[in-house]
Formats: sequence, C-alpha cells, structure tokens
Amino acid sequence: MNKIWLVMQREYLTRVRKRSFLLTTILVPLVIIGFYAAIIAISLSGSTTSRNVAIIDKDGLFGDSVEKSKDDNWNYSFIDRQDLDSYIDKYEKNGFSSVLFIPPLNIDSPGGILVHSHAALSLSEKIKIESVINRAIEKKRMIAAHIDPSQYKAISSDVSVENPVDSQNGVKKSIAGVAYAISFVAGILIYMILLIYGTMVMRGVMEEKVNRIAEVIVSSVKPFQLMMGKIIGIGAVGLTQFIIWILLMFVLQLLLPLIFPSLVHQVAAQSGQQANMLHEVLAGIGGLPIGLIIFSFFFYFLGGYLLYASLFAAIGSAVSEDQQEAQQLTLPIIMPVILGFVIMTKAVNDPNNGLAIFGSLFPLTSPIVMMGRIAYSPPAWQIILSMVLLILGFLFFTWLTAKIYRTGILMYGKKASWKEMIKWAFRK
Repeated sequence: MNKIWLVMQREYLTRVRKRSFLLTTILVPLVIIGFYAAIIAISLSGSTTSRNVAIIDKDGLFGDSVEKSKDDNWNYSFIDRQDLDSYIDKYEKNGFSSVLFIPPLNIDSPGGILVHSHAALSLSEKIKIESVINRAIEKKRMIAAHIDPSQYKAISSDVSVENPVDSQNGVKKSIAGVAYAISFVAGILIYMILLIYGTMVMRGVMEEKVNRIAEVIVSSVKPFQLMMGKIIGIGAVGLTQFIIWILLMFVLQLLLPLIFPSLVHQVAAQSGQQANMLHEVLAGIGGLPIGLIIFSFFFYFLGGYLLYASLFAAIGSAVSEDQQEAQQLTLPIIMPVILGFVIMTKAVNDPNNGLAIFGSLFPLTSPIVMMGRIAYSPPAWQIILSMVLLILGFLFFTWLTAKIYRTGILMYGKKASWKEMIKWAFRK
C-alpha cells in the first residue's frame, strides 16, 4: 500500500505542477462564465430592430389594423390605391424595409401572398410576418363561421400542470425542464470525464513504456501497484481540477454583475416574466434531491473513472509508440461509453423504461445512464444495486487488466491484439 501511495503521489505532483494544468484549471471556468454571460446577454437583448412594413391589402384581410403579438415591435402601414408592380420601386424611398401584398383570397385555401424586400428575410422575420397573416386569416374564418373572435379568445385555454413531489421531507415543487437539464448536464460531464481522464491514463502508461521508465520502476514496485498508483494519482488530479472548477465558477458567478455590469441593467429593464422564470427554476431545483445528486455524481465519477482507467491502462501497457494501434484497441472500450451516452439521452426523457433501467445497472454504462435518471428519484434498490455492481465491476476489471498490464508493460517489439491480451488475462 505504501508503494501505491508513492506512485500516486509522484503521478499527482508531476501533473499538478505542470503549467498546462494551471492554465487549463484557470481558463476553463473563465471561458464557461464568458459563454454563460454571452448567452444571458443575447437571451435578454431580444429583437431590438424595428421594421417598417408596407401592406397592400387587396382582400381587406386585416381590416383597419394589424393584430400583433406582445413582442412584435414592427410598424405596419396600409398603402391604399397602389398596385404592387408600381409600388415595388417606391417602398424603400418611402422608408419601408419590405412590402406585404395580400391578393384577393379564397379563405379556405389562401395563396399568392408575397413579401417583397431588397434583402432576404431571416427565418425569424418570415415567421413573424406569417404569424400576423395567420392570425388575420383565423379571425376571418371565425367570422365566416359565425364565431365571435373575442368570445373565442375569452374561452381559449392554456393550462399549465404543476407536479408536486411527495417526499419524506414534505411536498416539493417539481419542474420537469429543470430535472431534464440537470440530468442531461450531469450525464454529459460523466461521459467527458471517462473519455478525457481514461485517455490520459493510457497516454501516461504509453509514455513510461516508451521512455523505459516503467522498467526501472517495476524493479522496485509490482506492476499492479504501479498501475493502481497511476490510476489513483491521475484520478486525484481530475478530482482536484473538477473541485477547483466548481469553486471558481461559483465565485465568478457571484462576480458576474461586477464583470459585466451591463447585464444588471438589462435584467432590471426586463418585465417580470424573466423574474418569474428564475423563481420557477429555483423552485424546481429545490424540489430535486440535490444531496443525492451530488453524492451520486462524485460516486459515479470515481467508480466510472476507476473502472475505465484500468481498461485504458491495460491498452497503454500493450502498445508502444503507434497511435493508430492504440486507437484500434481502444475502440471496444469507447463503444460502451458511447452506448451509455445514447441510452442516457433516452433516459432523461423516459427514466423508468426498461432500457434506461438496464443501462443504469450495467457497470460499463451505469455511471452515465444513472446520472441521467438520478434527478427523477429512481427506486432506492436500483441505486444501491447499481452502485454495488459498479464496485464489483471495478474489482473484476482491475483484477483482469492487472494481469494484462503485468505482461504488456515489459513487452516490446510486438504488436498486441485483443486476442493476445485475453490470453495474458487468463494465463495461469
């Protein structure tokens, strides 16, 4: 155990002291907060461009006025006693960006509506004009069917269903969108961690093998101790980096109003809708089992990393300098990770279907899939069984890959294959 600790300490300190570690640890939260601020600014800014649209209404579709939505800041002006052909050359001189032409329509199957402009309309602009026309056509159809549009608007319904969760600590409010977002983000983080730090372990083993450092270390440390020390050391580096990222992002988020003061004014200028949305999100987070989510995240981070790191370490010990050979051998290991990600995308939408339950129990996919289900409070027995199976899977694969590592770390000049490595694993 002391030798594992020494290898782990060496691996940890060597990587933490690198300039690349410091740069990555500091820059990643800054980049994320920068994107976060940009997303907030863009979402709050909305569409500030006002357009002047001329309307030649030969059908009388709009009547005397255009019914606009609340967020529509365009100006619509009716042009009387003008034909489209003669007005095309005039509308820009008259201060209009486009001209909407409504020909005489068959209200049951309207067609022939045109929007002339000197620049192509964007998708959002096209949708805005179409929504104005659709509202007018619907209103005209209701009048033709002897339905009072104002009465129809009064009886129309837009129901929002709340989902109170009956937990041991009382009734909590649940927001499906918040649970979906947290589940999806947690699953993606685990997916990235398994690939990034697992590959880091493989490259570390390959470097030591190529530089013949492993031969010197193995003379005083058993191969299993070397492998475990390297896996735990690099895992500790990843955990340290992740904790620092969380702390830095928390601090930067508190400083966000100072770094981007314009955002504060933008938020203050918005209507109460954004404030209500923020309140709903916070209420949704309060309804989630946050303690269980945090514990599960770190458990599946460590369990999934240790399991896959042992597999990547075995690959690293079996190859030398040939990167293409390493990529070919890692494909069977990467496939379960990708499969877990695919199942997770289904699990966040339907957390209790059979495939999601299987994926959250199978050790090679459970770190990703269970994080996609954990916000929906799956049964306790499934969580416990998933964790037990992950621990057993880690012990089994560590035992198996240690036998491959023991042979592969000292083998040079021979290309390994999966068939060869399986022989090493089950050799007595």
